[in-house]
Amino acid sequence: MPTYEYLCRKCGCEFETFQSISAQPLKVCPENLCPQKEWGRGRVKRKISAGAGLLFKGSGFYITDYRSEGYKQAAKKDSTPAKPAGGDAKPAARPESKPARPTSAKA
Repeated sequence: MPTYEYLCRKCGCEFETFQSISAQPLKVCPENLCPQKEWGRGRVKRKISAGAGLLFKGSGFYITDYRSEGYKQAAKKDSTPAKPAGGDAKPAARPESKPARPTSAKA
């Protein structure tokens, strides 16, 4: 659940609250957070905040996503299978065929 920041226009109180994304924004300053002796019921406005941000941890992000062109070309050369020379290649083996079962005639 995201954390939203609010500002009360009446008492100036700034507070954060956890709310579902689909939940309606708060309309009045919550009684338990209001600094006034008597709860002011001030209107609140949701502030625009930076949020949690996007974090990339570990070394895998850079290594896998931003390789140099020289590295990519060398990797392509290493990954392509070597083509066999003209006479050294063996013919593909064919599976042996099983003899047909004899059919016996019942009389």
